Amino acid sequence: MFYLLGVTALWAFSFSLIGVYLAGQVDAWFSVLIRIALATLVFLPFLRIRQVDSGTAIKLMTIGAVQLGLMYVFYYHSFLFLSVPEVLLFTVMTPIYVTLINDAWERKFHGNFMLTAVIATAGAIAIRYNGIDADFILGFILVQAANLCFAAGQVAYKRLMGKSAIKQQTVFAWFFIGALLVATVCYAIFGDSEKLPSTGLQWTVLIYLGTIASGLGYFAWNKGATLVNVGALAVINNLLIPAGIVVNVLFWNRDMDIQRLAFGGALIVLSLLLNQWLEKKRKPQIAVQ
Repeated sequence: MFYLLGVTALWAFSFSLIGVYLAGQVDAWFSVLIRIALATLVFLPFLRIRQVDSGTAIKLMTIGAVQLGLMYVFYYHSFLFLSVPEVLLFTVMTPIYVTLINDAWERKFHGNFMLTAVIATAGAIAIRYNGIDADFILGFILVQAANLCFAAGQVAYKRLMGKSAIKQQTVFAWFFIGALLVATVCYAIFGDSEKLPSTGLQWTVLIYLGTIASGLGYFAWNKGATLVNVGALAVINNLLIPAGIVVNVLFWNRDMDIQRLAFGGALIVLSLLLNQWLEKKRKPQIAVQ
């Protein structure tokens, strides 16, 4: 869980950096391309081609194409229609997507995981719900598409690498290569070369997002996903919401109801603790059977 909590703290800044310095100023397709390209460069030196068969490499590329490539395409464009807090609000469904995708994969419904995911979602909604205008529907759809891609990638990676003896850092470049293929095609077709970064600050933000937030962040997040149960993974997805809003308030002076933030954050933490308790209670029963 240490990996997931560490990345949550790291990613808390990403929402505001994109919303404040990139959205509407730098072409979204270019932002996605350069961010994934930099992340790929971080892990290429560690790639050991012979340590993984072609089937696993293709699966890793497919997971990267969906979890990172397609997710970023939807995610970056949502900032054109929504504010940073609204993007954060609309990510509340991710835990439920994680549990439903995992249940569909196993063809078995896990009530414990769904219960904790719903509590985490309620906590996230409590933080930022102020009513949603119909004008935001397109932004909502874009964020939900991003959420589905992110959730599907997490579950797929956990199932693929969770029991593998392969050192994940030696094959993770395949994940980014798959995402890079998607980003390259999208930029070639839809990119606007007239809206490239024009300031040193914009380039600095992109370099940070590419090397640290994406490069190190996605590796640590996916590795962490293989070390926890699905319920914990689902819940921790929503810790990003209070963390992201706190950063937005502290560093960019955004107004926020602190009481609602505390209440919603407490619900999310409660759901995480409940998940851990239910999981410990369930394991002895499995052993007896």
